[in-house]
Amino acid sequence: MPNPPRPRRAALAATALLLASALAGCGDNSGNEDLSAQKLNWKDCPAPSPAEGGGEAPSPLPGGAEWQCATLKAPLDWAEPKGDTIGIALIRARASGAEDKRIGSLVFNFGGPGGSGVTTLPAFGSDYAKLRTRYDLVSFDPRGVGRSAPVECLNDLQLDVYFEQDATPDDSAERATLLNNTKDFNAACEDNSEKMLPHVRTTDAARDMDLMRQVLGDDKLYYFGISYGTELGGVYAHLFPKRVGRAVFDAVVDPTQNSEQGSLGQAEGFQLALDNYAENCTSQPTDCPVGDTAQDVRNRIAKLLADLDRNPIPGIGQRVLTQTAATNGIAQALYSKDFWEYLTEGLQQAYDGDGSVLMLLSDSMNGRSENGEYSNIAAANISINCADDKPRYTPAQVERKLPEFRAASPLFGDFMAWSMVTCTDWAVPGASDHPDVSAPGSAPILVVGNTGDPATPYEGARKMVQALGAGVGVELTYKGQGHGAYDSKNKCVRDAVDGYLLNGKVPVAGTVCS
Repeated sequence: MPNPPRPRRAALAATALLLASALAGCGDNSGNEDLSAQKLNWKDCPAPSPAEGGGEAPSPLPGGAEWQCATLKAPLDWAEPKGDTIGIALIRARASGAEDKRIGSLVFNFGGPGGSGVTTLPAFGSDYAKLRTRYDLVSFDPRGVGRSAPVECLNDLQLDVYFEQDATPDDSAERATLLNNTKDFNAACEDNSEKMLPHVRTTDAARDMDLMRQVLGDDKLYYFGISYGTELGGVYAHLFPKRVGRAVFDAVVDPTQNSEQGSLGQAEGFQLALDNYAENCTSQPTDCPVGDTAQDVRNRIAKLLADLDRNPIPGIGQRVLTQTAATNGIAQALYSKDFWEYLTEGLQQAYDGDGSVLMLLSDSMNGRSENGEYSNIAAANISINCADDKPRYTPAQVERKLPEFRAASPLFGDFMAWSMVTCTDWAVPGASDHPDVSAPGSAPILVVGNTGDPATPYEGARKMVQALGAGVGVELTYKGQGHGAYDSKNKCVRDAVDGYLLNGKVPVAGTVCS
């Protein structure tokens, strides 16, 4: 599924190879080149880089259409557009329909921040077959991500150790360890990526998208943003309201919240998703293997996490399943109802002393492949969040907030509260308390909220509609489970989104799909 927005926790990946590629990504712009006039050199796509998650080159789409890749040259610093440049990695599949029916390019951002669009779009390309009848499907690795001058911090072995640490300290010694590790992590980011860190803000990525629009040959930006991609789309609409074509925001980030409010909202959202999972499991005709009642499921999970805090259990290879890794794995499984069966299996095994399934889920969240290499999703996620978010929190502030977070979620509250110290020692100041997405004069933007979304709670959709401004945001509600709505394959949602993107038919505001 598309890469989810992650809790604001330190978790970064780097290798010498990736560092070399990051340095190679910056070059001298001659000082007079018009980047909007550049021609893209589309070629067969290579296998994903380690920073993109590795693996095989993307397979052709059904019908044989090949994926093509290219690199867009963009300014390193948009305040100095004639200065050094970086490469932005792009991928596309050409429109399948008649040329005279083609609308343009439909640009996707699948979230994170820090997710590689170059690897994610092919993984879900068949889901967008109908949209491809009139659009070239296009996605990209945003700056600091994947092949686009990736941010580097800790190496793979260091990350294995880092992810075993206790992210919910219970005493002063554990708290000191967490804070020291966070400082070391932040220092590694600065040491390895000092040149990139000031230039990975969402506003920078939005300006890259407008350059992309021009180079792709479109008068307007046609856009599909998911999760963090809705924030990126909102910022684009604010900066370039007259250049918005047809746009869809799915799994909507609340643009009115600061990082503390966002973390608290995610704690509530994941707790809601866990409650829904527990109710679903115990309401089936067959016995629920992880609890007799919904409360029993929650109690047993709480006991498991408390036990793991004291005594981790075997995970994969020589690695052990800690409380932090188990919590991470449970959260990952709540991103989609399709993953609930793996959560049940993982809990069953963990109760019997085998942490392998929950660790696999945690590895997926952290961007770790089976060969032990990490993508840079976590590095990019933290770098972009810390560059965007102005607030910086002290341990004392977190401790004062713990009761509120625990009330929001007995299971995820501590985890989300302590994530707020991630940016405290960051080398680059944050830009603002929250993004400005006001977009007077923009074309309508379809905003889709899911009532059961754990990571971007449903209320964010209405806040986005209000923040975009009168006559811009059009709200559609999906009464479902998981992160996002379109990929649930709900026919009502699909028809509304496809109808707007393909034919310009704006749904009635307040439409509800179930």
